[in-house]
Amino acid sequence: MTIEEIYQFFAAQPPIYLSSEQAACYVLSVLLIEESYGTRLIQKLESDYPPYRLSDTVLYAALNFLETERAIASRWQKVDGRGRPRRMYSVSSQWLDEAQKLAALWRGFVTKQPQASKAVAV
Repeated sequence: MTIEEIYQFFAAQPPIYLSSEQAACYVLSVLLIEESYGTRLIQKLESDYPPYRLSDTVLYAALNFLETERAIASRWQKVDGRGRPRRMYSVSSQWLDEAQKLAALWRGFVTKQPQASKAVAV
C-alpha cells in the first residue's frame, strides 16, 4: 500500500451494495412509476444511482418478501425475440399508500448520502 493508493481508493470508491431493507424501498420506488423485471431493476439502479449496486440474491429476497406481504404482484410476460418469458412486477393497488411511504425512505436515503469527496493529490 502507498499513500497514492489510499488517495486513489477514496477518489474511486468501491460500489455500495444495498441491504434487503434498502432494496425493498428502492424496488417500490421504481414500481410506483412503472412495472419492471429483476434484471431491469438492477440496471436501472446502476444507471440512476451510480455508487450503488444490488446483488441478485438481495434483490430476489426483497421481491420475495414484497410478494409475501402482497405489496407487489407478478405475472409472466412473453417478450418477442426472447425464449423465456419475463416475470414482471407491479405494486398492488391496496399497497399504494404504504409503497409511497417506503419509496420516500429510499429517496430520502439517496439524497442524504454525502457525495464522494475529491481526493487531493500529494
